[in-house]
Amino acid sequence: MFRLTNVVIGVAVAIISLSLWAYLNRPHTPPDWPSQVMGFSYSPYRLDQDPVEKHYPSVDQIEEDLRLLSGKAMAVRTYSVEDTLAEIPRLALRHNLNVCLGAWVSYDQKRNAEEFPRFLEIAHKNPNVVRAIVGNETQHHKLISIEELIAFLDKARAELNVPVSTAEPAYIWAKNPELAKHVDFIAVQILPYWEGRNPRAAVDYAFDIVRGLEAQFPGKPVVISEIGWPSHGRDRQQDPTTVAGDAVRQTAVASVANQAIFLRNFLARVPQEGKIYYIMEAFDQPWKTQNEGAVGAYWGVYNVEREPKFEFTQPIVPVPSWQILAGISITLAIITFALLLIDSTALHGHGRGFLAIVCYFAATAIVWIIYEYTNLYLTFTTIFIGLLLIIGMVGILAVLLAEAHEWAEALWYNVRRRAFISLYIEEEFLPKVSIHVPAYNEPPEMMRQTLRALAKLDYPNFEVLVIDNNTKDPAVWQPVEACCRELGERFRFFHVDPLAGFKAGALNFALQHTAEDAAIVAVIDSDYIVDPHWLRDLTPQFTAEKVAIVQAPQDYRDQAQSAFKSMCYAEYRGFFYIGMVTRNERNAIIQHGTMTMVRKTVLEEIGGWGEWCITEDAELGLRIFETGHEAIYISRSYGRGLMPDTFTDYKKQRFRWAYGAVQIMKRHFAELLGGKPTQLTAGQRYHFIAGWLPWLADGVNLFFSLAAVVWSLGMILAPAQFDPPLEIFAILPLSLFCFKIAKIIYLYRTTVNASLAHTISAAWAGLALSHTIATAIVQGIITSDKPFYRTPKMETPNMFWRALLEARSEVLIAASLWLCAWGVSLVQPDGGLDLHLWILLLLVQSLPYVAALVMAIVSGLPNLPEYLPHQEVHQPLVSEELVKHGMHADEHPQDGATNRTQD
Repeated sequence: MFRLTNVVIGVAVAIISLSLWAYLNRPHTPPDWPSQVMGFSYSPYRLDQDPVEKHYPSVDQIEEDLRLLSGKAMAVRTYSVEDTLAEIPRLALRHNLNVCLGAWVSYDQKRNAEEFPRFLEIAHKNPNVVRAIVGNETQHHKLISIEELIAFLDKARAELNVPVSTAEPAYIWAKNPELAKHVDFIAVQILPYWEGRNPRAAVDYAFDIVRGLEAQFPGKPVVISEIGWPSHGRDRQQDPTTVAGDAVRQTAVASVANQAIFLRNFLARVPQEGKIYYIMEAFDQPWKTQNEGAVGAYWGVYNVEREPKFEFTQPIVPVPSWQILAGISITLAIITFALLLIDSTALHGHGRGFLAIVCYFAATAIVWIIYEYTNLYLTFTTIFIGLLLIIGMVGILAVLLAEAHEWAEALWYNVRRRAFISLYIEEEFLPKVSIHVPAYNEPPEMMRQTLRALAKLDYPNFEVLVIDNNTKDPAVWQPVEACCRELGERFRFFHVDPLAGFKAGALNFALQHTAEDAAIVAVIDSDYIVDPHWLRDLTPQFTAEKVAIVQAPQDYRDQAQSAFKSMCYAEYRGFFYIGMVTRNERNAIIQHGTMTMVRKTVLEEIGGWGEWCITEDAELGLRIFETGHEAIYISRSYGRGLMPDTFTDYKKQRFRWAYGAVQIMKRHFAELLGGKPTQLTAGQRYHFIAGWLPWLADGVNLFFSLAAVVWSLGMILAPAQFDPPLEIFAILPLSLFCFKIAKIIYLYRTTVNASLAHTISAAWAGLALSHTIATAIVQGIITSDKPFYRTPKMETPNMFWRALLEARSEVLIAASLWLCAWGVSLVQPDGGLDLHLWILLLLVQSLPYVAALVMAIVSGLPNLPEYLPHQEVHQPLVSEELVKHGMHADEHPQDGATNRTQD
């Protein structure tokens, strides 16, 4: 049934995906390209050539180009006579091509002195030179003064027998009418892309410019010295001051399809207009990216390999190979969808459909990224940057898929396969429990509350071992020792100084002193007040011999103390009532060092707590899973502790968790990836790796933020060389951010039963920890020996300014991102969708750092009252089964995880 459902869902979404590909690639049928065009702007440089570096094409390469253009064009327009470019007129004559000869003049007087005489000489010697252009956009780019240009023009007109002009955009001619007196024709550069014009309206725009110049300079012929459209580059928007009335502001999109549509429409219009023109340009010129940005390389009708970039007579399809790309994306999506459905028999059809849609989106995105990037002219640098970006995007998609999988399994399930079952054992068969309470420098009054709550446990057979390690002040530990004496012989107190190993060392010490007849070791933190029914309700789970861990959630009791703690409390709940529940379905929970119980024999067999790891609890749980044992999780609170009192301590606690996660990944790398034989299941490996992916992504995101600042500075300081990244590179991170926010809102509202205010607080508090997690991940990768950091309890909250100081790193990064967004918007006001997406991404990237500032402010205002009345998650013990005295686990109707009812 489920397999058929999977096939139906997969096929349905594949058909929808294929239909979208087809819709977006509907063919366009502009007029056919003529058999011969009037002229091409021609620069002969190949992929590895660059006039700036004085690396010129050979004469043979130039002749090869002209042979290709012969018969396809009547003429070529050149820009310089430097080096081998001086041979173009001579070679063009062989191939029946006329030449509009160009001379490059600029502020380089030495070059001018060499270039200009040579230009005159070549124009005299070659009868196929039909017109001459001195200077290309010299006034637009301020290369020389207008007086110097006029001097060159006058000399050329005096010495040459062909018409002479200079090439400039229309606005230069309009602003400098005196220039027209020194030319034989108006040579105008018309590139509607730079003006942000839509390609379908750009032909009318071009001829409107021509008519305007004819009206301003009657009697002067107007020659279109450049006209074209790029096949790749950033979007450009029309200058808002040029938008007439209620007209819609136009956007110019650089693409092969738009290049073909514009040029074919223009060429169909030219015969009725009767104008001389030179298409910009014959061949792509990758070297131009130095001055014009990425778009400079892509104006050619032919690519750098001298192949046509689009069809001249057939319909134009935006992505000609879209069927292949669609097939690849659908295949990848099916494989990913199938992998996500492994061991997902309890997933409802809605969840499967949701996963299918996400898989197809992810597969299409990665195929499109690679397709777009491979269509660029790549150098070693761009290949390196591209690989980094693609790896980053693959990481984003992996996190997206993991988040989607958790969303689906948390919400759309038919039945919980490992739901908790409440068991009952008659009193004489209850196992002895040894409760371990590690403590270091803890407030005595808080410890008394913890121990008195333990004394009230409704359980007949337990002991309590309090291990105070390394506390120096007797006034701190001696009252706790006295409290243990008061509570009776069940309570044993140990003060050990020195004792290595941090919390794990204390727990291993306690294990050595545990009563021999104890079967279960329970651990709580020193600030926890436990429910009297904790042991009686949960120890019966150990009647199943494979069960080695029984875990209840971490929970807290001081959320009403301040607004800061209220926000922290909202953030903590998500993991214990969403993440842990879905992980429990595959016996893959994260063990926590409080409210946990462990079978003593298993704990001893695997060597106790790992003193090398600062998250010894999670590491112990993974080692237990590697031996094939099971864990039971109940999403019902049986004890409540105290949260960090300050944002500083909140960050340090999360730093320890993330740093410890990296320690575990490094130590258990081979086991998690299947390189070492263990009894870990595929589902357990998946949850441990996927569960840590968002934290790893935070680490990568730190470098992305820094790289975004550097790139944005390039866009501000050198806008011609630094374009906004491809749109897809902004869309994917933004999509992941929106997806995670939507997931938090939806699951908190439906699963945690949280109000909207709680949900926003949880999301904001979680964002505030992103930078802390990122630094922990990075430090965890390059180091291994960070010390254990104890979370202080009942501390005095930070003063306001001190609290702000603790967020100084985040404030600095946030300010950098905001300033970059502002600077980019000022320097590049005519940007299109790619620029707007980049600015939006910079602002979104700043949110975690802004969130940290807000949390620091709230933490520094301890008298700010709680504003979120917290609702309890409904956590019933769903069913009870009586285990008769003397019944063994193998006689019980439930075996492991197979018959648990839904919680």
